Amino acid sequence: MAKKEQRMVVADKEFFRALFGKYDENLKLIEELLPVTINLREGEILIAGEEDAVNKAVGLVEDLYNYYLAGNPITTREIRYAFSAEKRGVLGLLGDETVYITPRGKKIKPKSLRQKMYLEAIKKYDIVFAIGPAGTGKTYLAVVMAVLALKQKEVARIILTRPAVEAGEKLGFLPGDLQEKVNPYLRPLYDSLYDILGLETTQKYLEKQIIEVAPLAYMRGRTLDDAFIILDEAQNTTPEQMKMFLTRLGFGSKAVITGDTTQVDLPRGQESGLVEAEQILKPIKGINFSYFTREDVVRHPLVQEIIEQYEKARQIKDREGTGHS
Repeated sequence: MAKKEQRMVVADKEFFRALFGKYDENLKLIEELLPVTINLREGEILIAGEEDAVNKAVGLVEDLYNYYLAGNPITTREIRYAFSAEKRGVLGLLGDETVYITPRGKKIKPKSLRQKMYLEAIKKYDIVFAIGPAGTGKTYLAVVMAVLALKQKEVARIILTRPAVEAGEKLGFLPGDLQEKVNPYLRPLYDSLYDILGLETTQKYLEKQIIEVAPLAYMRGRTLDDAFIILDEAQNTTPEQMKMFLTRLGFGSKAVITGDTTQVDLPRGQESGLVEAEQILKPIKGINFSYFTREDVVRHPLVQEIIEQYEKARQIKDREGTGHS
């Protein structure tokens, strides 16, 4: 492959600092991923390496520059996502598409193309299933959209629920009443609310029952009108529980069901309600299925690699289980 050098002129000199990152960590990552060498000479970026790698690096830097101009920070996470997006032939980084600003001034925006499509699906559909690994923003973004719907008076209340599968027989050994026993399993939902609404507003809404956080069992027998309902950890529902939940939906309501079909904690041999729903509900046009992969993980970069290794291990087990070498 032919060697190539290309100079890039950037008008905003502050971009150089953002591109290089702290201790040049961004630059080192780009050079590792492609690979190329990148230097700053006389106010220009010089990229050198094999022609194909240089062309990709130029496209990546242009993506990052547009992202930076939209007021976004450049971190190793954004670089990894832009790189993987280019490899898949999809759109690169998103611009400033802020959907919500928290009381502390934190801007919440889609971090990947799939997250953007997920947010659009929630706006469009009354029932959305979000399926994928942990750390992809499935539940957090659903809570953001629920809070927006509440503030815009599209719904009168928010209901967040989870199956307390992990509790099972162990509930009897925990101190306190039933609510105190299941609260640890609902903690992640509270954490999302506190981050998005703030502690004081969340507590006020909880007291007025504008927001309800409850185990899935509490949904039985109810009809939920004018509500934004989120079922989290749905892979741990039984088929009967999933059907029960979906048939609670009343007039003027939306439901988002999130889960990871590779992390089922049900007893061995028990079918997951999420897996069954994915198989039988797709023909319904009014229901959307949004899928995430490890490339959408917005946690520590090592989380992507951890998920990848577990996926590889599971594939090996599946092959061995079917007698394939």
